[in-house]
Amino acid sequence: MSPESDPPIDEQSVTRWLSERTEVTEPLTFDLIAGGRSNMTYTVRDAAGRRFVLRRPPLGPLLPSAHDMAREHRLMAALKDSPVPVPLMVGLCQDESVNGRDFYVMHQLDGVVVRDIEVGRSLSPEVRTRMCHELIDTLCALHRVDIDAVGLGDLAKRSGYIERQVKRWSGQWEQSKTRDIPLIDQVADTIRARLPADARTTIAHGDYRLSNCMMDPTGPVVGVLDWELCTLGDPMADLAGLLGYWFRPDDEDPRGDAETTSLAGFLSQEEMAGLYAEQMEVSLADVDYYRGFASWRLACIGEGVYARYLNGQQGDQDEEFDLDEYKTSVERRVELAAGYLGIIS
Repeated sequence: MSPESDPPIDEQSVTRWLSERTEVTEPLTFDLIAGGRSNMTYTVRDAAGRRFVLRRPPLGPLLPSAHDMAREHRLMAALKDSPVPVPLMVGLCQDESVNGRDFYVMHQLDGVVVRDIEVGRSLSPEVRTRMCHELIDTLCALHRVDIDAVGLGDLAKRSGYIERQVKRWSGQWEQSKTRDIPLIDQVADTIRARLPADARTTIAHGDYRLSNCMMDPTGPVVGVLDWELCTLGDPMADLAGLLGYWFRPDDEDPRGDAETTSLAGFLSQEEMAGLYAEQMEVSLADVDYYRGFASWRLACIGEGVYARYLNGQQGDQDEEFDLDEYKTSVERRVELAAGYLGIIS
């Protein structure tokens, strides 16, 4: 199959592959879940009501090392018996004759994804507060996992996380950028110049946030999702990434998680960071450095998303996607990073 010209899902071939690995009743239906900014995610249902989730890369040319299905599958399979809740895997397919690109399938979880403010409004303030505590508890559980005991000791190098990340995302920026933003390079240079010493090494999810978790309607985390960016690294970067999506009182136009977490009951960024620091017994003295890094990285990632939408690589999304707003958000992210690092006031 040609990933550029054929449909994202070869329904007959994937149905056959899935029926060989788990119990299904044909026919199967495949529905694209709108809102994904990177890999394409489908709800799969069979005639008996069983539900699965299929993940595959976007259409068209891909950047090197991006959209690694095997990596996502490996992470969740390894954490199956850990304190970190993850979906149960069905299998990974790396035979391109099946669907043109690698994909994996997992059982669908029951819960709610708090993806926007309308979902947030359906929750009571008490549940919102509990969700905050549960999010931090789960992040701490992830950062306590023994990487060797779960078979992930060779997932990546155990040192130089920030330096590796800056190299990777600077390269991705150069390959996907649609315009020049000199501040991107200036922030990257500043991050490199202030590399933290003696950073701990844990599993680093890479995109841990409210809308990347399946939540029980009463508050607990049912499953942590979207492991595409996971590696071994500095746990403070995960905390900073979570804060980067959280509401800030000075944000003139909050969107997504930030808008949702503005609702009563959600804790502040400072309270969330305090919960983490207390549980993990760490200092928050360098948190602004990590916030700067997280915002800069999100700008680089955002440019890649923007470029893929321009090129029509995200399939037929049902929701309206504001390209101009997303383009501007990249600029806002790098300016925010520069502010955290003291480059601009």
